[in-house]
Amino acid sequence: MVKKTPIAVFISGRGSNMVALMEACAHPDFPAEIVLVLSNRADAAGLETAHKAGIKTLCIPHKDYGKDREAHERELDKAVRDSRAELICLAGYMRVLTPWLVQQWQGKMINIHPSLLPAFPGLHTHEAALKAGAKEHGCTIHLVTDGVDEGPILAQARVPVLPGDDADTLAARVLEQEHRLYPETLRQFIEEQF
Repeated sequence: MVKKTPIAVFISGRGSNMVALMEACAHPDFPAEIVLVLSNRADAAGLETAHKAGIKTLCIPHKDYGKDREAHERELDKAVRDSRAELICLAGYMRVLTPWLVQQWQGKMINIHPSLLPAFPGLHTHEAALKAGAKEHGCTIHLVTDGVDEGPILAQARVPVLPGDDADTLAARVLEQEHRLYPETLRQFIEEQF
């Protein structure tokens, strides 16, 4: 029986990468178990998906804290610690985290980003890749550090940029790779670190 490391998944939307992680965690030989899905948005569709799967969900709306980002993150941190999660996986969590939270989970917080970092950090990566005339695009899984999308890279997957691509067609191909790469990388990270 494989030891299952408890993880928390942060989402802000539909949670398609969360679903890929849920499916992986359902296998008896996968070394992780999702113990909490947390969102900053009550309308995040992924909360319902996780709830229906029997996973504990929680919404802590950032708007309730005004401009006090650290106060919001202290609540996130408390929820994760209460869940006994040992690792945080950001899966479409659309908030820039403060150094306070990042430092609490240094080396234990992973993010997936839809570009081949260091190219195209931040938002609208598919549009940026097309505008730049990139020949290939993809996704990156990295450790979270204080800088936005600057942490050590754990894995990348590449897709060609095809003639006639628009942001939607390119995003769809990248997303397929995200769903494959995130569980693989999480397994490898846990086996090496935990």
